[in-house]
Amino acid sequence: MKMIAAVCAVLTSCSAFAQNPPPAAARPHIDFSVENLQVQPKAYSFVIYEDGSGSYSGSPGEDVGAGATRRPIHIDGAIASEIFEAARTHHYFSIACETRQHDVAFTGKKTLAYTGPDGSGSCTFNYSRDPTLNKIVGKLEAISYTLEEGTRLKSEQLHDRLSLDAELASLEEAAKDQRAIELANIAPELESIMSDDAVMERARARARSILAKSGVSR
Repeated sequence: MKMIAAVCAVLTSCSAFAQNPPPAAARPHIDFSVENLQVQPKAYSFVIYEDGSGSYSGSPGEDVGAGATRRPIHIDGAIASEIFEAARTHHYFSIACETRQHDVAFTGKKTLAYTGPDGSGSCTFNYSRDPTLNKIVGKLEAISYTLEEGTRLKSEQLHDRLSLDAELASLEEAAKDQRAIELANIAPELESIMSDDAVMERARARARSILAKSGVSR
């Protein structure tokens, strides 16, 4: 009878868990932020969950007319797995991760943080002594580049359509060099340009080509 009661208690608990899943804050997640007053955006941050879902926020700074951007994102499962594996093999980022070299150019104050039921931690650096951390930071920076391009494309479509072709050409080159990745996140902006008769055909063709290479089928 004790065994039956225990099983019933577990099943009841599981049923309650399914009906009332844990809040997002309780899910393991990675926070990544960058601050650099010399570039645009001057600050941006990610929240990433293990399934690849998350959000992105970019802040241009007080001296810039455009407002802050905030948008949901989804990144490739392999990239998400790589980031979470790095967190768990690096003591949840509770490490001294800054390099001791003194001749490294400043590229931004970067903070990686992990929060989850299994642990938590964070580290802040300009350039890390750890190649794994530099690698995942490079990928997150490339995703940020893509998302900020999406914001610029949207603005130019509304206010400066003649600039779109050059902007899209820059995005094409960045994608070839892997400086821009996870292009599916800006599929709505690319589709809007493709279907806009007021945009020159060459720019529309570039948007179509970039969207095709992003893996999004339309």
